[in-house]
Amino acid sequence: MQEYKCEIQMSSGESVTESVNAESLMEASQWARNKGGYLLNVTPVTSIGVYQLLSSLRNARLESGPGTKDVLNFTKQLAVMMKAGIGICDAVEGITEQVDNLRWRKILEKIKADVESGIPFSAALGKHPKVFSTLYVNMVRASEMSGGFANMLERIALYLNQQQETRRMVRGAMIYPIVLFTMSVTAVIFLLTWVLPRFMGIFAGKEDLLPTATIMLLAISNFMQHQWYILVILAVMLVAGLILSLRTSKGQEFWDRFKLQAPIIKRMFRSLYITRSLQAMGELTNAGVPILDSLSITAEISGNILYKRTWMKVRESVEGGNKIVHYLLTDKQLPKSVIQ
Repeated sequence: MQEYKCEIQMSSGESVTESVNAESLMEASQWARNKGGYLLNVTPVTSIGVYQLLSSLRNARLESGPGTKDVLNFTKQLAVMMKAGIGICDAVEGITEQVDNLRWRKILEKIKADVESGIPFSAALGKHPKVFSTLYVNMVRASEMSGGFANMLERIALYLNQQQETRRMVRGAMIYPIVLFTMSVTAVIFLLTWVLPRFMGIFAGKEDLLPTATIMLLAISNFMQHQWYILVILAVMLVAGLILSLRTSKGQEFWDRFKLQAPIIKRMFRSLYITRSLQAMGELTNAGVPILDSLSITAEISGNILYKRTWMKVRESVEGGNKIVHYLLTDKQLPKSVIQ
């Protein structure tokens, strides 16, 4: 058992600090919430012994942050509650009580506290850009100004569901080339390290009679058998180099360009980026978001630097008084059927 200090804001507005002995931080938090009011903070006030520390580490559960599915469920539940006439703060609180993920629960509690302090709901969501996208926040902001908040949430939920289905289809489509590549590499390694060495005894002493290609193949096989660790080191260095390069603007542009030019996957990725961009622009425009803002948001969420550049050029063209189609006619990222 450990002692925790709980700071609670009561419904009257008064802040109360109480201590409780509990097995874990979660248990202390639950005790504090049962007291009523809003839980502000929970902190341990006593030192932990070695046994307790080892026990805590053994029982600790690492949790990732909220994903698209969590945001989708939150949006659906919030839309239903808003249509039922429940206030935004009560609705968020009710959803929070059903959440098991500690990080997600903490984010929702912060959103509720911000809304209670007078901050607009869209601004409270905007404080968590890793969870709520720019499109999400702007659609909520548009509904706050025009009304129809519950209907807008339903549209956002539909959009998120479509995006989730698109991602699932892309992952499914990528399985075949990945499996094909893996099997090819495995087969080559098997042939060079197991099959070919069986024939080396036959060729012993006859190296002068062998063609150059065969000699090179035997040398590669011998190298992979005895210096395989060098290949492992090179592979690790290559992967690390690729990861680091993708974090640079030039590396990211190269990768985005590769996805649009690679023979097997280019059509799939091109369709993905076009569909994502057009869906986002359609939702933003129907939500009443200004066209220039819609184009900026579409550029940000397109998912590819080349398409981002295209939509920003379209924005500049529209800002100069032209129609959307004016720049797209000179750009090669979108097919003519889409432009028309």
